[in-house]
Amino acid sequence: MRAVWYERHGAPHEVIEVGDMPAPAAGPGEVRVKLAASGVNPADCYRRRGQAGAMEGPRIIPNSDGAGVIDQVGAGVPQAWLGRRVWLYNGQRGGRALGTAAEYIALSIDLVSALPDDTGFDAGACLGIPGMTAHRAVFTDGPVADRTVLVTGGAGAVGHYAIQLAVWGGARVIATVSSPEKARHALAGGAALTVDYKRENVVAAIRDFTKGEGVDRIVEVDFGGNLATSLAVLKVNSAIAIYATNGNRTPTLPVRELMQKNVSLHAIVLNNCPLEARHRARADIARWLATGQARHTIAGRFPLERTADAHALVESGSKLGTVVVTI
Repeated sequence: MRAVWYERHGAPHEVIEVGDMPAPAAGPGEVRVKLAASGVNPADCYRRRGQAGAMEGPRIIPNSDGAGVIDQVGAGVPQAWLGRRVWLYNGQRGGRALGTAAEYIALSIDLVSALPDDTGFDAGACLGIPGMTAHRAVFTDGPVADRTVLVTGGAGAVGHYAIQLAVWGGARVIATVSSPEKARHALAGGAALTVDYKRENVVAAIRDFTKGEGVDRIVEVDFGGNLATSLAVLKVNSAIAIYATNGNRTPTLPVRELMQKNVSLHAIVLNNCPLEARHRARADIARWLATGQARHTIAGRFPLERTADAHALVESGSKLGTVVVTI
């Protein structure tokens, strides 16, 4: 099969190679997917650069997420899966070296979900890390019906899915953004209010919108950098779900203030989330997709041979949505 790989950490155009390698076969409990698209996430770039620990093997096929058609099933997997359109996550994660930047991938059926016929493969390749992380962040503290949820970075890949899933769950959503274009993107996802944190007073805007009550949940893209703002807008008995904290990775925690508001903190890394929670996420995402209202944003498309360019675009910080490699 045609595949992309790297054998050492480094910059995309320095370490990523393209060539032929043996196609995998589905083992017990596994399926093989003939991939049509591969999603590139920031975490895939962190791993390639060496910021996420040691390599899982001497040769890494990058990218966690993807979509395609099952063309082979292993022992213990129902034959009914053959020929089904699917999306998948954790392709290159959790000890797995061979991800989705290739023509085929073999992996556990537990990491694969049916893709509706009206959802394209490119869109399916966006769902993995962003969609699953968004679900965990929105619902980790329970249902959100009739709650007010603040999604920071509402135009990001995770943030945009978090807005949509929170609205699907019955919440009223506020999103912070950094430009008018991103505000339009967040509003299109269902946000009731956007606040431009570069130009507006976030605390004042949220207090005004909520009539001084504040928010019940925060889906947080920068826990350390936003902590002071979060404390100012959170209700008593509220929660923060943290999936990133790049602005300040070692914040000083105001423990007494968090205690006084009885704030629950939930730190999230998808591949270590409880299996039950990941099963619930997949089931809920299936129901949400079935509504036909899901919005998927493709920031760019690159052929397999240009996977290095796809990684470079993700690292540029200029994308809006998910970068997809087409196969």
